[in-house]
Amino acid sequence: MRSPRVFFLLVLLIAVAAIAWYFASRAAPADRITVYYTKPDGASEIPWTISVRPQQNGESGAQRRQYLVLYAASQAVAGPSAQVAALRFPAGTQVLAAGVDGTTATVDLSADVGAGQRGATIEGGEFKSLVWTLTALPGIDSVQVTVAGRKIASLPGGSFELDEPLRRSDW
Repeated sequence: MRSPRVFFLLVLLIAVAAIAWYFASRAAPADRITVYYTKPDGASEIPWTISVRPQQNGESGAQRRQYLVLYAASQAVAGPSAQVAALRFPAGTQVLAAGVDGTTATVDLSADVGAGQRGATIEGGEFKSLVWTLTALPGIDSVQVTVAGRKIASLPGGSFELDEPLRRSDW
């Protein structure tokens, strides 16, 4: 008598687990992304996980991707809280626009990004943070940076080239 009861409970447990797995696997895409900030040494990254809004009803996959690129780029440019030791974009730098073309994200930064000559380590760390953040998003392999709507060869200091898309492997 005990054997059928144990068998029934086992089957019930397996069914509940299968149903739970099914609904969990169909859940909306992750509502969190990782933003990277470069430490002052210019070599190592600090990952920060942040929340993003859930996908909206009627929002297409392409629209969601566009939103994620814009939000992630804005967070990377804004930088971490003041208590975190990290390289930061110049004050006033903003993301004016962001888009996706295939596997390349394009980020248009305000002209403030060119303020002053900061050197290769600082400029490299700023853009490393941006590129690592965006290439952590699914389907993004590279980042093309423009400044005030124009593709430029480098920032005024000339220590960091921006004329071609940037990839994680550039660091």
